[in-house]
Amino acid sequence: QVQLVESGGGLVQAGGSLRLSCAASGRTFSSYAMGWFRQAPGKERDFVAAISWSGDNTYYADSVKGRFTISRDNAKNTVYLQLNSLKPDDTAVYYCAARPGGSYYTALALEYNYPYWGQGTQVTVSS
Repeated sequence: QVQLVESGGGLVQAGGSLRLSCAASGRTFSSYAMGWFRQAPGKERDFVAAISWSGDNTYYADSVKGRFTISRDNAKNTVYLQLNSLKPDDTAVYYCAARPGGSYYTALALEYNYPYWGQGTQVTVSS
């Protein structure tokens, strides 16, 4: 079992930055691939970014590529999502997710491949 707790969300003006954190419980964090997804009001939950268990592979949705950066610190059992150049369209609840292993985009970009989810953190970007 893995428990995930997100933090770092908030209200920011367009063009601003936030750093989301996702702290994981358990001693096997380093063997889990991690993903970030988001859900805007009235919309489905979408893939944002993912990082393989080794940290060697990272993937991003086209809408955030070049603005968001995913990283992990296995010593702290934490995965991060740095959000830069934020836009009002980035407003959503952001969820972190974990799955055992996995390195390829086809596995990491699909939410049904993740058995463990956090409760979400709200990001609101004002224009």
